[in-house]
Amino acid sequence: MAIDINQLLKLMIDKGASDLHLMVNTPPVLRINGELIDLENYAPLDPIDIETILNEITTPDQRELFFRNLELDFAWSISGIARFRVNVLKQRGTLSLAIRLVPYRIPTIDELELPQICKDLILKPRGLILVTGASGTGKSTTLAAMLNHLNQTERRNVITIEDPIEYIFSNQKCLILQRDLGDDTLSFSTALLHALRHDPDVIVVGEMRDLDTISTALRAAETGHLVLGTLHTIDAPQSIDRIIDIFPYGQQRQVRLQLSQVIEAILSQRLLPRIGGGRIAAFEILLGTRAVAKLIREEKIFELNAHMETCRREGMQTMDQALAELVRRKTVCLEDALRYSSNPDRLRFHLAQSEPARTCSR
Repeated sequence: MAIDINQLLKLMIDKGASDLHLMVNTPPVLRINGELIDLENYAPLDPIDIETILNEITTPDQRELFFRNLELDFAWSISGIARFRVNVLKQRGTLSLAIRLVPYRIPTIDELELPQICKDLILKPRGLILVTGASGTGKSTTLAAMLNHLNQTERRNVITIEDPIEYIFSNQKCLILQRDLGDDTLSFSTALLHALRHDPDVIVVGEMRDLDTISTALRAAETGHLVLGTLHTIDAPQSIDRIIDIFPYGQQRQVRLQLSQVIEAILSQRLLPRIGGGRIAAFEILLGTRAVAKLIREEKIFELNAHMETCRREGMQTMDQALAELVRRKTVCLEDALRYSSNPDRLRFHLAQSEPARTCSR
């Protein structure tokens, strides 16, 4: 019997899964609260199953693009229920699909328990804000929640460049133009360049992944726009190094100066299992103060962690401080916090004078 992709997607929603994985010789797999769960009632999929599903949810143009590039990202929806972000790739000569749920409703900053400083940052008139983290840590959702707050608060002209478009915005106080890579524009860098001619106040770049895009984003922030973007980096210092290192050596001194002048904040996030079910994001927060700007200009990136630790009153914090706070609040257990920490000894130091941490039951 042919597999019903709509049934699978509705099951995904019912079970609260964030992702659905479809590959040959394996039953459908859901990711629930960060854990991969096999759907044991389903037989392992064969190549015809996967190809049939791909044909159901793609257009002929999308299939042509996939077989030309052997990679494809696109959005797909079930009317009135949910939207999905789909990635297709080949592995060992067969197709593999990863499907991520993108709810129609955009969650608020408070519902996601994001740092309250996100409300202030998105109202900045200009500068560069980066949201960083590994794939699947919720960067797009964080950006969407921040834009949703802006949309409800101030009148701004907002242009987003995404691959693909995930959350769909309706105009409230803001004008929000959403451009899809592939359908509406050919590249992030080209779209960003032309966005500057469309009278924007805010520009959102789904991924800052190449020199042209990063260079144009810096220039846009310099010329009075608020620019938000994402990077696949694990913390704030690495994010700064990534931006600078992508430029040729002879330009790096000038880029340090540019970055120091425009950076408003770097939010680096990791998703952890929440005690009792669900997940919650922990945030490292670096703010573009004068002291931080000076450290960037003087190539003292290695001092940023210590600076964030000592500037909590200004709103900054390291990832280990954020994890320690979640453990103190009994939101996450100690074992998980240690697993997601880059410096477990430092995390233990922050917890040393706290009450005993709750351990995991699993």
